[in-house]
Amino acid sequence: MRDGSLSRLLPRRGDYAALRSSWRVDLLAGVTVAVVALPLALAFGVASGLGARAGLVTAIVAGIAAGVFGGSNVQVSGPTGAMTVVLAPVVAKVGFDGVIIVALAAGAVLMLAGAARLGRYVSFLPWPVIEGFTVGIGIIIFLQQVPAALGLSAPVAENTAVSAASALSNAAGAHWQAVAVVAIVSLLMVVLPRMHRSLPASLVAVVVATALAELAGWEIPRIGAIPSSLPLPGLPGFDFQQAPELVSAVFAVAALAAIESLLSARVADGMADGEEHDPDRELFGQGVANAASALFGGMPATGAIARTAVNVRAGARTRLAATTHGVVLVAVVLLLAPAIGLVPLAALAGVLMVTAVHMVEFGSVGRILRSTRADAAVLLATATATVAFDLVVAVEVGIVLASVLALRELARSASFERDPLDSVDIDPTLEHELIGEHVVAYRLDGALFFGAAQRFLLELTDVTDVEVVILRLGRLRMLDATGAQALGELVTRLQNRGIKVMLVCVRPQHRRLIEEVGVLDALAHENRVLPTIDDALVRASDYLSGRRPPAARQPGTSPQELVMQ
Repeated sequence: MRDGSLSRLLPRRGDYAALRSSWRVDLLAGVTVAVVALPLALAFGVASGLGARAGLVTAIVAGIAAGVFGGSNVQVSGPTGAMTVVLAPVVAKVGFDGVIIVALAAGAVLMLAGAARLGRYVSFLPWPVIEGFTVGIGIIIFLQQVPAALGLSAPVAENTAVSAASALSNAAGAHWQAVAVVAIVSLLMVVLPRMHRSLPASLVAVVVATALAELAGWEIPRIGAIPSSLPLPGLPGFDFQQAPELVSAVFAVAALAAIESLLSARVADGMADGEEHDPDRELFGQGVANAASALFGGMPATGAIARTAVNVRAGARTRLAATTHGVVLVAVVLLLAPAIGLVPLAALAGVLMVTAVHMVEFGSVGRILRSTRADAAVLLATATATVAFDLVVAVEVGIVLASVLALRELARSASFERDPLDSVDIDPTLEHELIGEHVVAYRLDGALFFGAAQRFLLELTDVTDVEVVILRLGRLRMLDATGAQALGELVTRLQNRGIKVMLVCVRPQHRRLIEEVGVLDALAHENRVLPTIDDALVRASDYLSGRRPPAARQPGTSPQELVMQ
């Protein structure tokens, strides 16, 4: 089949090429990831408002589906903290059935994006934007857990920060047992990895906190009953009047799933020695995973950086590891559902609070803040918008601000400097005095585009006391329609003042553009578009001396040679 066909997005035999030699370590890696994923799946399900069962179903179904269909051999997918930030307000607004529809639609969007080969474009996201919304997500996840950490019901509020502040204002009514559980879980998650890196700190912390709460008889909120079986696939009822409310959520979920999954897969490529991920297939696989999760009553999923990192460190080589992780979680649901129901919500709150802090790469954030004021501004603006509004608005704010600042720097890099003619090896037969007195040359470097066009006009239209202006364009790297129009306007203004304008070393791609906007009409007719500065000086000397200009030369210089002029 052709490379552009659907087959390039589907599972293939080569996905398991290393299985014969790696199946034992893949199985062990899958079990290890499942141990890490279990408390996170429970916590993210509760944090989203859909419940612990939805988190487990998502980890199982999406983990297996993305493992089979995704673009990375070692990526592990499931519920993530970033997705809970998007889902919590959606759950509050349209309920469980609405989230299922969002996940199905987002899955379709992701599959279409993979088929359209859009996976490569995630690399265009600026680093400060990525770090900024990661910081914002971490802050929101931490603040979301404040009510549960105090043993209180979450206050009804549109904004997470407002909800956390409201809970803190009622801290006098907090349950000290819940606070103690959070403290115990947090302490164990910090201390255990320092004692032994392979210990599943979050799982051990949840087990210890649950056992303590049971033995002490603490009356604090628990997860509650969880069915000891997986649900059958099905579709919820849908009220089409809700459709307008779901559109923005669909694209928010799809965008987040794409960004987080592709970033996670890129991190995995750097950690693993195997084949690099296929970004288009990764998008398609995440689409399949989200649709499958929705059919089984789960929540939207993405590639999970933490679980993927554990998978790679455990030695995983093929997709068997991600599949094994899902199968182990199925066994947990079938065998341990009653025990899971006893877990205090405060224990999950502690897990998420520590996870939120670990999400933030403080070293990377510090490097960005110390780099340039522009990058620091992008990071802070993105993080603030994430907390104040939502992830989609935050990414939009970050990208727009980063683009504007980058264009400003690009515009500043453009230079229009006067080129001293005494540095040019002038033909000794030319009239030097005439040239030195009446001819001026400018070299245009960098980019002439809409961001620099006005400065270009202001600087060069102030030219006085000359009869000929030579514009050397060989080092002009970028030219857009606005820049070409400004060039044409400059030529018109100077010629209206009786100043002859000559263009030198025009690149072929730039020549086509300035021809389209009409700059070359008059100049080309009068033989004032020339290949080298020497030709321009000959033409200027002939004009100034009043002699009839010679016939136009046939330029024999290659474009590469002209650019060096």
